[in-house]
Amino acid sequence: MEDLQELRKKIDRIDTQMVSLFEERMDVCRQVAEFKIQSATKVLDRKREQEKLEAVKALAHNDFNRHGVRELFQQIMAMSRKLQYQLLETYGAKGRFPFVMVDKIDRENVRVVYQGVEGAYAWQAMEEYFGKHVSCFNVSHWRDAMVAIAEGMADYAVLPIENTTAGIVSDIYDLLEEFDNYIVAEKIIPIRHALMGTPEAELSDIRTVYSHPQGLMQCSRFLNENREWRQISQLNTAMSAKKVLHDGDKTQAAIASPAAARIYGLKILKDQVNDSDTNSTRFIVVTNQKMYAKDAGKVSICFEVPHESGSLYNVLSHFIYNGLNMCRIESRPIPGRNWEYHFFVDFEGNLNDSAVKNALRGIKEEALNLKILGNY
Repeated sequence: MEDLQELRKKIDRIDTQMVSLFEERMDVCRQVAEFKIQSATKVLDRKREQEKLEAVKALAHNDFNRHGVRELFQQIMAMSRKLQYQLLETYGAKGRFPFVMVDKIDRENVRVVYQGVEGAYAWQAMEEYFGKHVSCFNVSHWRDAMVAIAEGMADYAVLPIENTTAGIVSDIYDLLEEFDNYIVAEKIIPIRHALMGTPEAELSDIRTVYSHPQGLMQCSRFLNENREWRQISQLNTAMSAKKVLHDGDKTQAAIASPAAARIYGLKILKDQVNDSDTNSTRFIVVTNQKMYAKDAGKVSICFEVPHESGSLYNVLSHFIYNGLNMCRIESRPIPGRNWEYHFFVDFEGNLNDSAVKNALRGIKEEALNLKILGNY
């Protein structure tokens, strides 16, 4: 048996040959890309790739090697496509994404819609982003807010998308995929829940608690200490406070923000009842215009992939190849298609960056569809 050092030398020699052949192959791929640019041919030819994979797989001599060769050439062909996308971008052969860059998002002389009532966390996020004197109106449901901007009744909508304790607001993801509305900004609001009741109420009087389902979830530890209380969900935390005021029943309480207690004249029976001291909600600012600020640093996209092995990996590899940091990935079921999903990804970058353009070109070619949800 040869010693280990000799075997390693053989591997080094083979690897040197493989690198040389890889570079030779990439040079031919560059020529292929130039031909495709001239002839306006698509980069990805799924039929050709599958035929090629089966052909090289058949050259191997056992099952392990056949599987390995197929995986190796999948990666080699993926690298080839990335090179071709890069050249297409360099030559400007793929056009531009239909988003307009602006110096900054206009926050003056605009009309904003939010879900809930005055004192809600969405109302607070709106005031902190647009200012206390912004022209605004409220709606009862998130869908109504998306309709309002889609139809031009408002310039922007403020919507919750994620909470550090309760997780994503899945309905918002579905609405972003459904409507042609786009994210232009985000605002993170610290969540400080308080238990509030009528002015004459005491903690010992409480029998029923109202709040948004996530508000109840975010205060589960406190509520579990008072299991005799009935918990009733409402559309919004501030609407819960408004209901307690309207009913005037000292046995009722609401979990909402201290701002809601101040606005509706309620008494805070216990402050900071949320489970986490670092609980925050991320709100997005949405409009019907395809625009982004020149200093935007995060891109959100939605896509669907072929229902086959490796398809999600192939799409995500474009972030790795282009050195982009992916911040989040979520999936949502596609209505009417069992076990198939839309994928939502946030990653760092600006639509004007060449790395972002390269990644999006590749994803657009290889996913079944791609929607840019915004750059903000």
